[in-house]
Amino acid sequence: MKVAIVHDALNRSGGAERVVAVLHRMFPEAPIFTTFFDKRAVGLPLAKADVRVSWLQGLPKVKRHSRRYAPLHPFAMRSFDLRGYDVVITSGSAFAKGVRVPPSALHLCYCYSPMRWAWSFEQHADRAALTASARVAARLALPALRRWDFASARNVGRFVAVSTEVSERIRTTYGRGSEIVFPPVDVGRFRHDRPAGDDFLVVSRLDAYKRIDLAVRACTTLGLPLLVVGDGPERETLRSIAGPTVRFAGRLTDREVTSRFERCRALILPGEDDFALTPLEANAAGRPVVAFARGGALDTVRDGETGVLFHDDTAESLEGALRALQERSWDAALLRAHAETFSEEVFVSRFRTVLTSALEQRKLGRLGADDAA
Repeated sequence: MKVAIVHDALNRSGGAERVVAVLHRMFPEAPIFTTFFDKRAVGLPLAKADVRVSWLQGLPKVKRHSRRYAPLHPFAMRSFDLRGYDVVITSGSAFAKGVRVPPSALHLCYCYSPMRWAWSFEQHADRAALTASARVAARLALPALRRWDFASARNVGRFVAVSTEVSERIRTTYGRGSEIVFPPVDVGRFRHDRPAGDDFLVVSRLDAYKRIDLAVRACTTLGLPLLVVGDGPERETLRSIAGPTVRFAGRLTDREVTSRFERCRALILPGEDDFALTPLEANAAGRPVVAFARGGALDTVRDGETGVLFHDDTAESLEGALRALQERSWDAALLRAHAETFSEEVFVSRFRTVLTSALEQRKLGRLGADDAA
């Protein structure tokens, strides 16, 4: 069976890229097709994988200004020649599923979310602080973007969603059913027997929609020590509202991030994520979580067992959850055991089961019939 892997873009090291790395280990002979590739940003093992880039890679300053080239991504994806492959696994939340897949091949799409800018425009535009002219231009392009995204979804043989929330979005957006396979957690990366420290921890890219401002405001009000790990466009805004108990570490190495997880008091996930990976990483390190009760956190955080959920996207609601977390003790072994149910081994087993089922249904000519919403 000849497999190809297609990913939106390999220009950062995040949860989606970790999934691609696991897919690479599952199918080591499969080339990885992507619009553009930054070896230094993604690190190992993908830096040494057989990665095949589109013509976007050669455009001026594409690494620094990747978003400016977004309108070209559909054309770049369709330029790949995937003839001869039996299975094409696309991984993304934007353009990967628009790749040309041979009629004889199975197209399995591992979907992190339907395209956010197309289907949740107001939410993301408000928090991205677009200029008036940029907002107008984006709105004018929105109908065409939605038509393209919906049409490209019709070429998918089977959708696989990263969470219950994303599965529901796929149903409402594309009218398609989907299997749910939670992304893998590298549980073995963490020790859960280290003594807890005093710091509350945020590990995130500093984008507006991540709502790191809630954590900064809540910890400032309560006088709790907060360490923010990560960088992004909201860095200076967050610094301007932070009190003396809040520190910003910027980007850290994987080893340094692991150490912060192992030595924190608890992790804070203040925004809505498609799938909440960092709470499980905290649990793997024996630490509880305070998380917003939306999106992927509902799959990964057990309220009162592995963390505390807060229900309103306000600093006051988060403050109440932080108080509740401090009022009880947490069993590090139980937290670790919960994280292990999302391990890489579990992901690989579940993904192979879904792939095998899709291949069997394809042989019977039923693929697409059974996954309609």
